[in-house]
Amino acid sequence: MNPDLNILIVEDELVLQLMLEHMLKKMGFSRYEKVTKGQSAVLKCKEEEFDLVLMDIMLQDDMDGIEAYRKIKETKDIPVIYITGNTDPKNKERAAEIGYHDYIGKPITFSQLKKSIQRLYESESI
Repeated sequence: MNPDLNILIVEDELVLQLMLEHMLKKMGFSRYEKVTKGQSAVLKCKEEEFDLVLMDIMLQDDMDGIEAYRKIKETKDIPVIYITGNTDPKNKERAAEIGYHDYIGKPITFSQLKKSIQRLYESESI
């Protein structure tokens, strides 16, 4: 894995945020930032360059992860992996309208996340 990829974790549950952080470290990534709100994710992506966004759909503010990614895509072409406990087909349809690399249900495993990131960057040999 390429440790130079810069990853944004958007997760409002601290335990899940720490779990994702641990998984990324285990994969060799050292550049990542964490935010808990959709609006914070949009602002962070305007300020910095990220190679990947790990996005929860249900966030504790007025903007869910799908809407946050829609706003991010208005100015940046950053791939997203949705990580969600919400299995509502309508949310998956909404997410598909914008596009996504992967849509993973919680609880997420290390191997699921690793395989998803590898598929995204397999041509670049991360």
